[in-house]
Amino acid sequence: MRAIFISIFAALSVLAGGRAENNFFPPALSGQTFIHDPSTVVKDGNRYYVFGTGPGIRTKSSPDLARWEAGRPVFRDPPAWINNFVPTFGEYFWAPDIIRVDGKFLLYYAASTWQKPVSVIGLATNPTLDPAATNYLWTDGGPVITSTNGYGFNAIDPSAFLDDDGKLWLAFGSYWQGIFLTELDPHTGLRPGTNSPLFHLAWKNSIEAACLTRHEMFYYLFVNWGECCKGTNSTYEVRVGRAEKVTGPYLDRDGKNLADGGGSPFLRSCGRFIGPGHIGIVADDLTNGPTRFSYHYYDAATKGRSQLAIGTIDWSDGWPVPVK
Repeated sequence: MRAIFISIFAALSVLAGGRAENNFFPPALSGQTFIHDPSTVVKDGNRYYVFGTGPGIRTKSSPDLARWEAGRPVFRDPPAWINNFVPTFGEYFWAPDIIRVDGKFLLYYAASTWQKPVSVIGLATNPTLDPAATNYLWTDGGPVITSTNGYGFNAIDPSAFLDDDGKLWLAFGSYWQGIFLTELDPHTGLRPGTNSPLFHLAWKNSIEAACLTRHEMFYYLFVNWGECCKGTNSTYEVRVGRAEKVTGPYLDRDGKNLADGGGSPFLRSCGRFIGPGHIGIVADDLTNGPTRFSYHYYDAATKGRSQLAIGTIDWSDGWPVPVK
């Protein structure tokens, strides 16, 4: 019966131009669910971990994706080199993302200047996410990519993606000329060179918070349109496109290039769940299970406090549709 319902839901989404996402209400979570700009949710041992914007980079963990606990920040003392690129950095980190590569966790994060492209994406690594483990230690990996006034891009909102061929990629960007992609060295987590190619993936006058993933024969790029950080007045919404190559072009359901302002609706405000954003694909040890995704929303029931949410994606028609 559930399979029939999902198929009907997806079909209605197609007929409505992908607008059935407006009816999505996320399942209830409990515990310490406050977070902003959540990273990809990753599993290490028997627990799930997520990282978020805040002093030292906030951390949360859960045994089941439903009950969440707060952990200690990643950094007690931020890397000193950040001030060389962002003189106004106030030890408040933005929009981290995490990925496991060759048994090591790579944590990407941004330090930036509000409404200016004076930014840097940095890297920290750790062999484990369990704070009780004897080998738990965050190691500074240095800067990955930087931007400043006059650049066409803003080096924030990293989204790391490991392809099936072993190549590691980083999507990033906010406003200005939009979302970009660069290849990384999977052994170091850094760019192979400061002049390595940049690929332009998406643009809109207000765009950020990319998430890159792959499902079967297509690559999918989720992005946020609109404004965040205004509580229940936030206008964030999630759009999506897909491509046959990781470098694009990414096209929406109507065939419009995301680099030209295209993007099909995936998730919008619904009821008390305002301004959903910063999509991440949950990474765990389930190889044949459902695709789950994480994001934050501004909760009208708590005066706009930003909260973590988890949903599931139905891919039945080749496009992502959120379902519980």
